[in-house]
Amino acid sequence: MFKSVIEYQDYHQYILDYYTERKRCSAFTWREFAKIAGFASGSYLKLVSDHKTRLVQEGARKTAIAMGLLGYEYDYFMLLVQYENAKNDQQKKKCFEAMQEITSAHKIKLLGSESYAYYESWLHSVVRELAPNMPGAKPLEIAKAIRIPVTAAEINDSLNFLLKNKFLTVDENGNYHQSDKLLTTGRLNFVSIPVHSLIRQMGEFALQAFDDLPISERFFSGLTMGVTEKSYKKVIEELKECRRKIFTAVSAEDETEKVCRLNIQLFPLTKNIKKRASENPKQADENAETTKGTEV
Repeated sequence: MFKSVIEYQDYHQYILDYYTERKRCSAFTWREFAKIAGFASGSYLKLVSDHKTRLVQEGARKTAIAMGLLGYEYDYFMLLVQYENAKNDQQKKKCFEAMQEITSAHKIKLLGSESYAYYESWLHSVVRELAPNMPGAKPLEIAKAIRIPVTAAEINDSLNFLLKNKFLTVDENGNYHQSDKLLTTGRLNFVSIPVHSLIRQMGEFALQAFDDLPISERFFSGLTMGVTEKSYKKVIEELKECRRKIFTAVSAEDETEKVCRLNIQLFPLTKNIKKRASENPKQADENAETTKGTEV
């Protein structure tokens, strides 16, 4: 038998696993599944399982009942659907916390919950980098090494969290070590919410650094440019590759002298521009060439 729904964070996958299990034991079909759930289209739930469409509230209710979900499992399935359909991070967070209550009550660890808490505070990522490079340092010493004001108690809480969730280990001499060199959110759907919060926090710190630090200790640069959808996607890929190269470069060093934050930002300043026919295409091309970008 496949896992309980409360071990999932993707209702599309749960529907597919439910169907696969029923199919293994009988001549169950997608058409029969859709009919039981009350959908006119025999292929609708197949499309949902393939992530080609999504459930809405009423559809989710009918599908949950068709799969025999009751009580907390029914509630959890409905929350998965609400989470995916949520319009903002606040709504998503509310759904996630409700799912956490259900899984905790039934002794199930919600996949990604520790990563959720890790990214929810900017301090954890800084302490994870800093503590291993300050052998024997006490929480107060670590706090004083961070430019943003923090207390020794906050550092102590962060260290306890990092140890409990195995982001750090500590040896017999009281020195901290990273469990893994690289952390990634991977395919953890729920982690996107605190990551958004972390990016906002780091953006605020970047503004502080711009005002507080001399040019020799910071690097700020930008480029305002006109793009097409094709070139926009190309820039995204180049930025991803750049980030990978930067990580490879810093990972090659065994020692750390300070902890830095790199923000990579690309966003539109305008709405999409409607194309208009030019009376003089050649002249339009010449103008575009001279006004394509503004570097700062």
